[in-house]
Amino acid sequence: MLGLRNIKTTMIAAALVAGTVATSPPATAQESIYVPLFTYRTGPFSGSGIYIAEGMRDYLEMLNQRDGGIGGVKLALEECETGYDTKKGLECYEAVKDKKPVVINPWSTGITLPLIPRAAVDKVPVLSMAYGLSAAAIGDTFPWIFNPPATYWDGASMILNYIGEKEGGIDKLKGKTIGYIYLDAGFGKEPIPLLEQLAKDYGYTLKLYPVAATEMQNQSSQWLNVRRDRPDYMIMYGWGALQPTAVKEAVKINYPMDKFVSIWWASEDDAAAGGPQSKGFKVLNWHAVGDNLPAIADIKKHVTDKNLTQTDKSHIGKVLYNRGIYNSMLIAEGIRNAQKLSGKKVITGEDMRRGLETLNIDAARYKEMGLEGFAGPVKLTCADHNGHFATYMQEWDGSKYVKVSGDLKASMDKVSPLMNAAAKEYTEKAGSWPKRTEACDKAS
Repeated sequence: MLGLRNIKTTMIAAALVAGTVATSPPATAQESIYVPLFTYRTGPFSGSGIYIAEGMRDYLEMLNQRDGGIGGVKLALEECETGYDTKKGLECYEAVKDKKPVVINPWSTGITLPLIPRAAVDKVPVLSMAYGLSAAAIGDTFPWIFNPPATYWDGASMILNYIGEKEGGIDKLKGKTIGYIYLDAGFGKEPIPLLEQLAKDYGYTLKLYPVAATEMQNQSSQWLNVRRDRPDYMIMYGWGALQPTAVKEAVKINYPMDKFVSIWWASEDDAAAGGPQSKGFKVLNWHAVGDNLPAIADIKKHVTDKNLTQTDKSHIGKVLYNRGIYNSMLIAEGIRNAQKLSGKKVITGEDMRRGLETLNIDAARYKEMGLEGFAGPVKLTCADHNGHFATYMQEWDGSKYVKVSGDLKASMDKVSPLMNAAAKEYTEKAGSWPKRTEACDKAS
């Protein structure tokens, strides 16, 4: 098992590589709020994980350096390297849970799934931001799991609605062939039931192209099949080395890149992997790209310019770096809200659950945070731990992502029945799933 000593050793070694061991000052549980960060800066998924880790940590470190933490209490930040491996992720969880974390960020659907039944027992909320079990959006069934701003099923519905718009209406999907290339793991498999149901509803043919985690850089057989099947559109749910490889292979077989659409995890590096021919590649997003925001200026001033980070400064403002900021913004606002609700400065996991469950981040609050225009409002409730908020489509223009759509919303009349059925199936398989006993607070 990975002990706390190993975690700290990993942190110090990583910091030495970056040329600094400066982190948040150590603090006792009475003086700080403990926020462990599950990250993967190494391994086949590090091309994606590094950006996320940098954005997550830098935003929270900025709050420590600029504001002295949140509500006058410093955040005790500690990374645990998972390598995007479920076994290592669970070892990280076991290593940190006795330190009374206020929230767990698994950053892997594979790690999230086995943590779901443990969260209520250990009384620590799990924030699986836009990943994990889609049905966990149902707060009445899963009061300790939070997955805003949209689920993987929402994303699949949004992509199909976008394709339908391009074709002149969702009814025009009838007779089309839609390919789905995906990581053959919990993440990639998650939207398949919805895609299959929508294939029946809309009349398209669904072709599946699974990619094993061990074969992410060897997709020639999948793309030979794509060339044979000639799908009208390709949808990708990838991560790590899968995504740039898929873009390169698509270019190699001359697949029309304007018909290749990804869920929200494809980075600029992924899009650029195919060279000039990858222009037109599309990906969902829900927040701003770029570094022209006061909060990011504060990250530079208080964190990166002082070398209190491992961040490659060229990463600041990129889509996945900003995704890490978004994730930590949810954490910070959850803590702030929990302090308000509980009247305590040093909150517990139980307090944090209340804080997340009554999140209400509006445009005025974004402006106060120095994130005006960064993302849409987030409002969660006891019943809805996701919000199913809108995204937009961005397109690779050869050098950067540009916004090419208005708000894209999921068809909840299609998503909700499957989500409810999945929640019921999950709890029935689990056996004696506990009914919600946690009190509901009014939204702040």
